[in-house]
Amino acid sequence: MQRFLTIWMIAITATLMISCGADQAMKKGDKFYAVGEYFDAAKQYRKAYSQTPSKERALKGQRALKMAECYRRINFTTKAISAYNNAVRYKQADSLTHFYLGQLYMKNGNYKEATKQFQTAIDSLPDIDPYWSLAKTGLKSAQMAPQWKKDGSDYIVKREGLFNSRRAEFSPMLAGDDNDQLYFTSTRNQAQGDEYSGITGAKAADIFLSQKDDKGKWSKPQAIDSELNSDFDEGACCFSPDGRTMFLTQCKTDPNYPRYATIVISSRSDAAWSKPTELTILKDTLHSFAHPAVSPNGEWLYFVSDMSGGLGGYDIWRCRLYGNNEVGSVENLGKAVNTPGNEMFPTFRPNGDFYFSSDGHPGMGGLDIYILKNGAKTLEHPGVPLNSQGDDFGMTFEGLHNRGYFSSNRGDTRGYDHIYSFYNPEIIQTVKGWVYEQDGYELPAAQVYMVGNDGTNLKLNVLGDGSFTQEIKSGVDYVILATCKGFLNHQEELHVEPVKKSEEYVLQFPLANISAPVLIENIFYDFDKATLRPESQTALDELVKLLNENPNVTIELSAHTDCRGSDQYNERLSQQRAQNVVNYLIQHGIEKERLTPKGYGESKPKRIKRKVAEKYPFLKEGDILDETFISTLPEEQQEQCHQLNRRTEFIVLRTTYGLFDKAGKLSR
Repeated sequence: MQRFLTIWMIAITATLMISCGADQAMKKGDKFYAVGEYFDAAKQYRKAYSQTPSKERALKGQRALKMAECYRRINFTTKAISAYNNAVRYKQADSLTHFYLGQLYMKNGNYKEATKQFQTAIDSLPDIDPYWSLAKTGLKSAQMAPQWKKDGSDYIVKREGLFNSRRAEFSPMLAGDDNDQLYFTSTRNQAQGDEYSGITGAKAADIFLSQKDDKGKWSKPQAIDSELNSDFDEGACCFSPDGRTMFLTQCKTDPNYPRYATIVISSRSDAAWSKPTELTILKDTLHSFAHPAVSPNGEWLYFVSDMSGGLGGYDIWRCRLYGNNEVGSVENLGKAVNTPGNEMFPTFRPNGDFYFSSDGHPGMGGLDIYILKNGAKTLEHPGVPLNSQGDDFGMTFEGLHNRGYFSSNRGDTRGYDHIYSFYNPEIIQTVKGWVYEQDGYELPAAQVYMVGNDGTNLKLNVLGDGSFTQEIKSGVDYVILATCKGFLNHQEELHVEPVKKSEEYVLQFPLANISAPVLIENIFYDFDKATLRPESQTALDELVKLLNENPNVTIELSAHTDCRGSDQYNERLSQQRAQNVVNYLIQHGIEKERLTPKGYGESKPKRIKRKVAEKYPFLKEGDILDETFISTLPEEQQEQCHQLNRRTEFIVLRTTYGLFDKAGKLSR
């Protein structure tokens, strides 16, 4: 009898200890859940669930449901399905269990089972509940997805091994004038810090960078070596059009409160990114602001938030960007984009097409990518394989072509995201222009205006290398004008013919400096005479064009000789040459009053600019090619200096010709 009582007491004690351990695990799990640490919460709920006797069906089902919620949030799809089904088995399913099961079966590609679960959710939810509407969309998705999968699309998708690790990589973003830098977010082991996140079970995310070399090969990704990354989560970055400002998401850690994502800003000085500072969109600490995207013209910041006034879940909003990192009032993108579900990861193709991801529109499962084309009012679903049964998001584009990179967790049983490349072989016509100082370097401060006879009227930004690229349409005539403060305008015209494959037009926009002499290249005279040779016509016609494009400018047209021959002879010869150039311009419609011919002979030897010094290694910037300097050089180099001195130039005298009438009033 005593032995029986002892065994009974041991059994009771063990049961109480197990029950106590399960309760303790639930308390820990609830604490982790309250601050959003779903990975750690799931471990505790799993422990509690396994220690709960099967006969306590209600309690076991409740704990299964909490475990399922955590697994769903961290993309452990298979485990979440199992846990939700256990909640159903123990009759503890809540009003949303079947809806979430429908979503999870969609992510597993089980569209038949997803259909059943969404139908059950529709039958059990009131039709005024936003989840009823989402369940209806889910049912439509389950019915449409098999056909999308069968139809496919022109997209070619490839997982990029170099950028990926055994952890998560997502939200790639191309940068650099030649798209030779790829920034992305990763939780790989090389991220900063030694702790692992209670939210994901991985390290806190950092921004990594891979760079392309001259041969087109990408380097091994490295964490950015500056104060940009911290011990917190950084991710989902984008850039201002000039590439000097980075907007990114940051999630700080607080052990006692839920984490709210914020958008922060980092500035680039030389090659280093500064420590980020928070961008205040609203003075509200109770909502998240994440996933920034800057419009191609740099005027708008698009972002994701769960703030009040939206349509449900996470919506995409926008606000105007001003100087000094200040923003205007926020506005919701409305029903064309947002749903009662989640809309996230906005981005732009350089042509103005708007891309984002959503689980609230009909799709393949998880987050699908959608396109709102520039000027369109309805969304486009790009189909398979760009979209999959998993989460697909975070697009970035290599110039105007429909190719680049995105992120997806397709095929990863742990739910980790990875980087994929994509390419759609559509026919695109583009124009690439280079704006630079005539006889000088690029002008990144320039502004370009493009007008087309189809109604196109664009203001284009110039990159740091002086270039711009813009998509154009066949059958359209364009006028493109480049301007820059301190320089004359330059205009080009372009007629675009239909093509059967992608084509790029390349145009040059050399701008003449209004405060320094401008060399007119390829002006030729007969030997020892002032007669213009026929091959000078092309350069002279360009000068006529320039003066017509800048009708309020008057110039001095100067000719220069080398130092050989007498001073009087050289001055007379150069004056005749300058006069002959002016005569040509007058004959081609330029007013005589705008032109002043001047022959300087050998009196103004050429001063070397940096660009000329790069072409002639024996010269350096600032050298003056006078007779004394030239006499110290070898014979071959002397002849090169004489050639540089024999030149035709112009300099702007006034920029107000014709602007005022005789009474001094501004002309019409």
